Amino acid sequence: MSRVPLAERMRPQKLDEVIGQDAIIGKGKILTEIVKKAEPVNLIFWGPPGTGKTTLARILAKEFQADFVELSAVTAKKADIETVVERAKVNWNLKTRTVLFVDEIHRFNKAQQDAFLPHVESGLIILIGATTENPSFEVISPLISRSRVVIVSALKKPDIMKVLERAVKAEKAEKRVTPEALEYIADLSAGDARSALGDLELSLSLAKKVDKSVVETAVGKKMPLYDKSGDYHYDNISAFIKSMRGSDVDATLYYLARMVASGEDPKFIARRMVIFASEDIGLAGNGALNLAVSCFEAIERVGMPEGGIILSHVAVVLAKAKKNRDTYNGWARAQAVAEKSMGCPVPTWLRNAPTKLMKDLGFGEGQKWEAGFHLDKSYLPDEVAHEKIFQDPDQKPYDHNAK
Repeated sequence: MSRVPLAERMRPQKLDEVIGQDAIIGKGKILTEIVKKAEPVNLIFWGPPGTGKTTLARILAKEFQADFVELSAVTAKKADIETVVERAKVNWNLKTRTVLFVDEIHRFNKAQQDAFLPHVESGLIILIGATTENPSFEVISPLISRSRVVIVSALKKPDIMKVLERAVKAEKAEKRVTPEALEYIADLSAGDARSALGDLELSLSLAKKVDKSVVETAVGKKMPLYDKSGDYHYDNISAFIKSMRGSDVDATLYYLARMVASGEDPKFIARRMVIFASEDIGLAGNGALNLAVSCFEAIERVGMPEGGIILSHVAVVLAKAKKNRDTYNGWARAQAVAEKSMGCPVPTWLRNAPTKLMKDLGFGEGQKWEAGFHLDKSYLPDEVAHEKIFQDPDQKPYDHNAK
């Protein structure tokens, strides 16, 4: 039995062997065109684990007939970078290109990333970085500006099934693995081909006949792929909010369930629903804010897992509610107008007049201490009296210029 892991043995050697990346591989697609033109390009591969970022880097280096050097930002030190640069200089003299692949490039600090710049600019090194985090936040701007960011997508279940079926055939294990077992492995993989192949290999090592129960014994229950401070965290809460905004109750509950199952802080979810109640429902349902605040307080008192019932209750109400952003838009306009007119004096007739002198000067002129009292003139400073801040479709705006 080979000591090389199955995932390594099954690693594609050519672009047309790569599964599940039709958006970047194929006629007219970026990676295929780069290979076709035979002109190396600095690249940043951005995508989840197990989607083939390292594989793609190796294939490109092979296509370019370049020397391939691989570093992990987790373990690499400054001396390792200097060694790569010296190796690249030797290759340059031998008229050989050097492709440096940096796995988890987001783990390098700014100074370490800066160290690549002069060598990337000169063409001494063709840099291919891989990251699971958004490069906009984790990779320095000068490197991004000198590279093409390529999104490497998570594999879908049919793609994982193709990978597994290819591996089963390569291992001559077609009669040993049931279709249900492969389906279960694919379901557990969360789009990670490397994880799926590892689960298959472990299952094959435990039994001559692999069914679902064998996979359950081998793999157990996997924790969802979720990072409370990374892209998965922000992507899921974004999808949850947008699903409520779009009044899609099924999607709302789905993303809520994903976050809860992943261990997301329920108070974070409840806090976002409080914001949503004012931002997106507003005047269409004045009770939504009270309900969302009650949800937050209930989560604090009840905790989980029962708190999930409360979260789902309120999330469904917010998703089904009518939406109105008049108050949110009015607040945004108010801030914009106030920012450009902070120095404008408050009209004298709106100011307090605690002394006789101030009254003689017109402070508080015309005011009466009566509920609902209104003077027929603009309450805004003269400089911004023309501004219409709150756009209420049910009420004709006050004409500040009327005489």
